[in-house]
Amino acid sequence: MSELKRHMGLFQITMYGVGLILGAGIYVLIGEAAGIAGDAVWISFVLAAIVAVIAGLSYAELSSVFPKAAAEYTFIKNSFKSNFLGFIIGWLTAITSIITASVVALGFGGYLAQFIDLPIVVSAILLLGALSIINFFGIRESSWTNIVLTLVEAAGLVIIIYIGFTYATPEPVNYFESPTGMSGIVIAFVLIFFAFVGFEDMANVAEEVKKPSRTIPKAILLSISITGVIYVLVSLAAVRVVSWQDLGASAAPLAAVAERALGSGGHVLLSSIALFATTNTVLIILIAGARILYGMASDRSLPSPLGKIHFKTKTPWIAIIGIMLVSMAFAFVGDIVLVANISVFAIVITFAMVNLAVIVLRYTEPAIERPFRVPLNIGKFPILPLFGLGFSVYMGFQFELPVLAVGGGIIGAGILFYIIYTRQKKNHQPDEA
Repeated sequence: MSELKRHMGLFQITMYGVGLILGAGIYVLIGEAAGIAGDAVWISFVLAAIVAVIAGLSYAELSSVFPKAAAEYTFIKNSFKSNFLGFIIGWLTAITSIITASVVALGFGGYLAQFIDLPIVVSAILLLGALSIINFFGIRESSWTNIVLTLVEAAGLVIIIYIGFTYATPEPVNYFESPTGMSGIVIAFVLIFFAFVGFEDMANVAEEVKKPSRTIPKAILLSISITGVIYVLVSLAAVRVVSWQDLGASAAPLAAVAERALGSGGHVLLSSIALFATTNTVLIILIAGARILYGMASDRSLPSPLGKIHFKTKTPWIAIIGIMLVSMAFAFVGDIVLVANISVFAIVITFAMVNLAVIVLRYTEPAIERPFRVPLNIGKFPILPLFGLGFSVYMGFQFELPVLAVGGGIIGAGILFYIIYTRQKKNHQPDEA
């Protein structure tokens, strides 16, 4: 089987991670979070950043040991010595990539509708198709496209920071004021965590990264740190310009901040940048999703055609087409909030298992080479992954019943597929002998 080509260095993979995390979430979620946590919303961002760093450290250690595509699948399978558990986590990761790409593509359609009279679903499908073509032509083209788009969307957030800290406020802001106290800050933290989701997909392009065992851990921690600082500064700046009540009521909170300070032109500017943000998010989700399918197919946990590499572009072209078609199908689903929560539900389960995997592997494979190790250990036992596991379990209890029902259905479908596919492979083994 052909191999993927290693094109990405530390700069490209770090920018890839920053683009994954920044995405479109901050442009929408900061409003809803501010409506819950008030002027103290920055504390929610700090808490979310801490949890993201803990999870990032666990990903960094495991990716230094297993620098493979389909990262979560590989981590869990090797740590727990279980094909079944590895498959279920890989299944969840792939499904969430597909769903999230569709949701963000619909968000793109919503922004584009402000400029062009085109149905949102049509815009979403056209975007998914165009970005899948870029994905097909290779990770080098995709990574440089991502770098350009990441710089544009980061520029939008820098504008907000500049506006916020130079804006003449009528009265000082109490950054510790929350209308619902600490409980509101914690609820907002769970919501805001979605804005940090994405760094975990960095490990899924490991086979296209130079010296992945050392490069990916550094890039994960750099990308979380960069975006964490940007997020906290944006949250501090936004509530200086627009009250937390108005932010919570706005469908485009950062555009509202720009409009307050710069007039109608500011709204147009930030809405335009949001188009770049949504485009970038969809691109990198499609890249990571295809690599998950490729990695699992290469390990014979999914049908082998998904593991085929195009002879010229050296990309997993069938997996790319598969992700594109299913994402287009999901674009016809309407409830963005529900689907976003389903994605977070699956990610929380994945994070819990990854943190647990670090602990388990320390005891089952103590002698294995670890180019990167999670700091703060008591003997073999890593302290931080235990906190990460606890945070994940806590967050898992915050979802409403419809989200749990759909998430459980996705897991059930994965279990059914695994049973059927495993039986088929066993039935065909005598014929292949």
